[in-house]
Amino acid sequence: MRLLRLLKILRVALRFGLDQFLLGHERVRQLRATVNTLLFWRDLSQPRAVRLRLALENLGPIFVKFGQVLSTRRDLIPPDIAEELAKLQDRVPPFPGSEVERLLATAYGKPLREVFSRFELEPIASASVAQVHIAQLPDGREVAVKVLRPGIAGIIAKDVALLDTAGLLLEWLWSDGRRLKPREVVAEFARHLEDELDLMREAANANQLRRNFQNSPLLAVPEVYWDWCATEVMVMERMHGTPVSEVDRLRAQGIDIPKLARAGVEIFFTQVFRDGFFHADMHPGNILVAANGQYVALDFGIMGTLTETDKHYLAQNFLAFFRRDYRRVAEAHVESGWAPPGTRIEEFETAIRAVCEPIFDKPLKEISFGKVLLRLFQTSRRFNIEIQPQLVLLQKTLLNIEGLGRDLDPDLDLWSTAKPFLERWMSEQVGWRGLLRRLGQELPLWSELLPQLPRLAQQYLARGHDSGLRAQAEEILRQQRRNGWLLGVIAALLATLITLQLLS
Repeated sequence: MRLLRLLKILRVALRFGLDQFLLGHERVRQLRATVNTLLFWRDLSQPRAVRLRLALENLGPIFVKFGQVLSTRRDLIPPDIAEELAKLQDRVPPFPGSEVERLLATAYGKPLREVFSRFELEPIASASVAQVHIAQLPDGREVAVKVLRPGIAGIIAKDVALLDTAGLLLEWLWSDGRRLKPREVVAEFARHLEDELDLMREAANANQLRRNFQNSPLLAVPEVYWDWCATEVMVMERMHGTPVSEVDRLRAQGIDIPKLARAGVEIFFTQVFRDGFFHADMHPGNILVAANGQYVALDFGIMGTLTETDKHYLAQNFLAFFRRDYRRVAEAHVESGWAPPGTRIEEFETAIRAVCEPIFDKPLKEISFGKVLLRLFQTSRRFNIEIQPQLVLLQKTLLNIEGLGRDLDPDLDLWSTAKPFLERWMSEQVGWRGLLRRLGQELPLWSELLPQLPRLAQQYLARGHDSGLRAQAEEILRQQRRNGWLLGVIAALLATLITLQLLS
């Protein structure tokens, strides 16, 4: 099956003339005439960007997503290709309305007209995995109905299997293959694609993000209507707004574009460092801007998560980076285990400084994170730093945010926008606020454990055989009884601290 899929990829690539991208290189340009003669049957009259978009659409959802990511990197690809690939964000050819009716009738167990008082068979958006229709519930609420494409699970399974084979070959044939963990990266990508194929999971993701930003002036998330959701269909509140990529329309509506760009950066860092739960597919097709300037998030199929350890070391890295403390960046890499224990901090610090120093004090329009990441990749190879698969989605999201920020406000100062947020977050983690938060988290456990200490000590004494240990345990028990009042003072102090925290 993998061989058949590989053959299809080659056939589609040749059909749409993608070989012309390679044959444009000086070293092989002389082969172009020969290839065109052999492949005389194909039509290359359309522009190259159109042919690339059509090829990606023909190859399926994984390749469409690749095109979506590329469309946000206008600093890395030519403008004509970026403009054409932007159509992949929500204008993939839809599947027929008759198929939608059949799928929903199967999901609900009754005809579509008995479920919704109104349903528009023409979709308002069609993406690689699903498409969205506008409908009305029996009580009059306007909703957006997301429906999975029929047969999409099988197509994705084949593509993931092919990517896994490619990862295996990379590990075998490339000296850096094992360090980069391509198969683990593919497995991580596959896991999130599986989440996209279960719309109940996506609905739960939307609910979590909505709860995280409840009453936030920065980000709005649609409400999920659970009674109408199933694995193949998700029904949520209809959201209104202007696509974030239509900057001229936003300006005409009186939206403060620089403020909007800064809010986007704050939303990203809030999701990553405060919540450890972030929208990992933030291309412009998934973001609207409401009339009041608030972001509106759509499509919650791919969400990233970070552990407390990941968040801590990432924040240390970002903050040290913004302060140009490259030694701390190097030390954090070693402490987190991302760099080998024997890494020479001084050499690593110098290498990081050489990559990062040239981009400071520059507006976003003069910085390419893609090129910076490439240089950091080259540095990581030199110091044998292992790729962290759990951070791949974060890196992808950071590139999306950069592309979005570049479109909105090329003069955005990313450093001055992000640094105060990270300093505040770190203060909450390691300062007195962090201490109060952790004490509040541990207090229920302490309150349950402290009254049990006498009983636990007596049980130990009853089982003890060593006279020395027994004597020590008896002394501890006597001290615990004498100083019982101290436990009450500690509990009162904790309660006071928590009260102060709630009032502050």
